Amino acid sequence: VSANRINEVLETEPSIKDKDNIRKFNPNKKGFVEFKNVCFRYPDADTEILEDINFTAKPGETTAIIGSTGSGKSTIVNLLPRFYDVTEGELLIDGVNVKDVSQKDLRDIIGFVPQKGVLFSGTIESNIKYSDENMSDERMIEAAEIAQATEFIEGKEEKYKDAIAQGGANVSGGQKQRLSIARAIAKNPVLLLCDEPTGALDSHSSQMLLSTIQSINEQLRATILMVTHDAFTASYANRILFLKDGEIFMELRKGNDSRSAFFDKILNVLTMIGGGQSHVC
Repeated sequence: VSANRINEVLETEPSIKDKDNIRKFNPNKKGFVEFKNVCFRYPDADTEILEDINFTAKPGETTAIIGSTGSGKSTIVNLLPRFYDVTEGELLIDGVNVKDVSQKDLRDIIGFVPQKGVLFSGTIESNIKYSDENMSDERMIEAAEIAQATEFIEGKEEKYKDAIAQGGANVSGGQKQRLSIARAIAKNPVLLLCDEPTGALDSHSSQMLLSTIQSINEQLRATILMVTHDAFTASYANRILFLKDGEIFMELRKGNDSRSAFFDKILNVLTMIGGGQSHVC
C-alpha cells in the first residue's frame, strides 16, 4: 500500500508548469513587485480567497501584511514563488509576469521563511548554505548573526558542524526558526518572503532580529514582504497592508512617524477591522 502511494505521488502531474518560451528577468531592475488586480481561489472553491489585490513593493523596503486568521495573508506570499498561480490579474517582478519565467529562475531570487521552520538532515552549516554549498563561512556566520542564531550555535559542541536531524527534530522551535531565517538571508535574495518570522521567537530575540534586518536592508536593498498578525512585528515595516476577507482594507505608511507612533496607528486600524494581536512596543 505504501509503495503504491509513493508511486502515485511520483506520477502526479504538477499543476504549475513552465511555458515553452520563457523570459528572463530584466538585469537592470532588482525586486520591484507589482500585484495588479490579483484574484485567487483554490481549485473547485466557490469563493475568492483574494480579490482585487493591488500594490507595489520596492527594493530596500519592508511591506508587512497583517490581518486576522483566514484573511489571505499567507496566500499573497505563496503566489510569488508560484506555489499557486493567480486566477485573475497579473503578478509582476521587475515588469515580468511570474508565469513567463522559469520556476528555477523565479525561485533563485527568492529567500523564503515559512511559518513553520523547516530543516534538513545534515549539519547547521549545510542548512544555512543550502542555496550554495560553496558559500563562504563569513557569509554563513553573518547570516546566523542577523538571525540571532549564533548564541545557541556557539553553545553546540561542534558549532556549525553540529548535526541536524531530519526536520530539525533535535533543535527547539525557536532554534529551528532562527536557522530557517539564516538560510533565507544567506542566499542574499532579491525578494525576502517571511511568513510569521517571529512566531517562535521570544520578545527580545524578535526585537533584535527585526532591528537588524531593518538596518542591514538599507544596504542589501532586498524587497521584503512579511506576513504577520502581530502589531509589534508590523511596526518595523515601512508600510502595512491591512487585509480583511481577502481584500486590502487599508494601506498605512510609516513616513516620519516614530515606531511608537506607528505602532499606535496600527492598533487603531486593527481595532477597526477586528484582526491581529498586539505586544507591548
